[in-house]
Amino acid sequence: MDGRYDPIESPDETTVFPYHDLTPPTTADVARARKVVRQHLPTTPLVRSETLSSDLDAEVYLKREDTLPTGAFKVRGGVNLVSSLSAEFREAGLITASSGNHGQSIAWAGREFGVPVTIGVPAEANDGKVAAMERLGAEVIRHGPDYDAARERIEQLASERGARYVHSGNEPKLVAGVGTAGLEVVDELPEVDRVFCPVGGGTSAAGYCLTVGKLTDADVVGVQSEAAPAMHRAWTDGSLEPHDRMETTAEGVATRVPFALTMDLLGDGLADFRLVSEADIRDGVARLFEDERIVMEGACATAVAAAVEARAEIAGETVVIPVSGRNIDLAKLDRMLEASEYSA
Repeated sequence: MDGRYDPIESPDETTVFPYHDLTPPTTADVARARKVVRQHLPTTPLVRSETLSSDLDAEVYLKREDTLPTGAFKVRGGVNLVSSLSAEFREAGLITASSGNHGQSIAWAGREFGVPVTIGVPAEANDGKVAAMERLGAEVIRHGPDYDAARERIEQLASERGARYVHSGNEPKLVAGVGTAGLEVVDELPEVDRVFCPVGGGTSAAGYCLTVGKLTDADVVGVQSEAAPAMHRAWTDGSLEPHDRMETTAEGVATRVPFALTMDLLGDGLADFRLVSEADIRDGVARLFEDERIVMEGACATAVAAAVEARAEIAGETVVIPVSGRNIDLAKLDRMLEASEYSA
């Protein structure tokens, strides 16, 4: 096998290959990515939330990434990465692991640019997300109890097949592409004071750090479930070791292993990093559904929960919350709404 398809020493507990560039992207890289992304994807709305603004005594805006073609922010990164593939990789195809939205991103971009895609997902992955990937032409492989188990299997297959492994975090072009959402916020709302951003692998928060964090006086605040705090621990103590706790029901933030590249950016860029409870995540989903009729995933609700907890702190501020994805399983949504104690 060509040595380019053999794993090399990795700075974290995931697998990287010689073709991976772990140099963190810059704000200029995000600006370059925007020229590509805007050719394939629309600018997403930035909408004032009347209910959250009233409840929190702040100017609260929702960045509606759920309006993108795949229903989630990650497709920005997929477009930027796949558009720049060499002919060699376009022929060999792409292979990646995902809990859902990253996989849809790569599948959509693969279809857009005519590149075959294989995606590994947990055995009990969201059926709606799996069906969406398959509709986009991707081969889907179910494996293991969680995202990290699926990732480890896909990393092995990447070596065996000689396909281009798309890491879900250690990819500068993914981060730069995702960061284009932040440039849209800066264009429309340069007076923003604070962004609350969900953190799973960290690409979205890293993108906001490179844009809103660099180009305005705003603070970017990362948020994660206390039931899956791997990235929070990495930010707090610098450890890239896997965490032994990963019990969140919000698959978009369900990871045990911190990623080196995104942690590099978050370490410098986040003003704060907070944890919220699973109950508060359920209430966040219920709050936006009942008050705004917005269907969003549990991962997005981490940011809503953090903003609600910070009510006294953010009074009078201009706050942005990304609605990062809408692809929640209907049965899970029903369970979350039933279990939530929030009432409008």
